[in-house]
Amino acid sequence: MRNAALVLGIIGGLWAMIVGFFGYGCTSFVAWFGEVPDLIEQVENVELIRAASFFAPLLAIAGGAMAHSQAVLGGVLMCLSAAAIYAAFGFGLFTMFPIAFCLLGGILALASRKPDAA
Repeated sequence: MRNAALVLGIIGGLWAMIVGFFGYGCTSFVAWFGEVPDLIEQVENVELIRAASFFAPLLAIAGGAMAHSQAVLGGVLMCLSAAAIYAAFGFGLFTMFPIAFCLLGGILALASRKPDAA
């Protein structure tokens, strides 16, 4: 289970990084270019989007990397990453897989009481 948590955390973190690039880039572009009514508008909480764009992939990849040696801490980090993605971006077409991978990896890491059999 720890190996599955490791893989799911890293893949979920990479997906979250792609979502984060677009989230951070969109808020930066609107701040630089300005809003165009009925075309592109700034989000309500820019700081939340930018913080989640940076920290959620970081937590997921770190949690996935730690899942093999420190399963509880890695699982908590992956679950926090899934919560941050959901809080910032919601559940949609491009966020469902990072949320699901990070949450499932976190649950698997928390559920693994002993190391995998060799």
